[in-house]
Amino acid sequence: MQYDVIVIGGSFAGLSAAMYAARARRKVLVIDAGEPRNRFAEHSHGFFGQDGREPAAILAEGRRQLLAYPTAKVIAGRADQAMVAKGGFEIRTADGEGFDAARLVLATGVRDILPDVPGLAAQWGRTVLHCPYCHGYEVAGGPLGVLATGPMSLHQAELISDWGDVTLFANGLFEPDAEQAQALEKRKIRFEPAEVAELKDDGDGGLVVRLDGNRSDGVRPLFTAPRNEMVSPLAEQLGCAFNEGPLGRAIVVDDKQQTSVPGVFAAGDAARMMHNIAFAVSGGAMAGVAAHQSLVFG
Repeated sequence: MQYDVIVIGGSFAGLSAAMYAARARRKVLVIDAGEPRNRFAEHSHGFFGQDGREPAAILAEGRRQLLAYPTAKVIAGRADQAMVAKGGFEIRTADGEGFDAARLVLATGVRDILPDVPGLAAQWGRTVLHCPYCHGYEVAGGPLGVLATGPMSLHQAELISDWGDVTLFANGLFEPDAEQAQALEKRKIRFEPAEVAELKDDGDGGLVVRLDGNRSDGVRPLFTAPRNEMVSPLAEQLGCAFNEGPLGRAIVVDDKQQTSVPGVFAAGDAARMMHNIAFAVSGGAMAGVAAHQSLVFG
């Protein structure tokens, strides 16, 4: 079946893009693998009008509202092939289904590559966190930790010190130079150079950080900035350009979310370096509008 727009990814950016295309009365298909990046978080914060809600509940309501439009459709599946075809693009899913569209929106997201510390993965999204703007307010005032993933973690620790007393766990990755040590001292950040051997739930909503040498420290949450990678190969298959960032790649887009491949738009975490729900929804809205306008004006 020929669609006007196919959106790959049914999380916040994808549903937002699909909504705008559907409101333009265009035939829209969303193909969703059902693995949103923030599925590990119990609550979402900072998204206007939805503060404190479960991410899954926000998505379910957005999907319900999208499907109220008769030209919109959502299917469960993983799109694993994308090809330029006559008049647009052809998408094939892992189970062999094929779909055609005049325009394509990639809202495929990224996955986090977590630090290899025993116990960390089990606490991801609970007491091991990424974004202080998303979760910092709820844990502010207590002892906070930052687990380094590289020298850039110094900047993360400086930022997070606005929410409480911070210990930067370098995990054996680096020692601060004189200038960096001065910056840490200015923000009253404690520096712990030892490798982190294990993280354990303390039974009271916090974490025990066990260090080499049988020492341990306690924090309310631990923040870290993991590297990330593309969830989907589609942008690369289509020949989209990428930017390299400090934590991973992002699809290059212009101010209308157009990629380097005509007719292919991208939005969400896969298409920007700064990540949160509000940014994803905004980018998705622009991608949906721009995809529609490209159909009208060619």
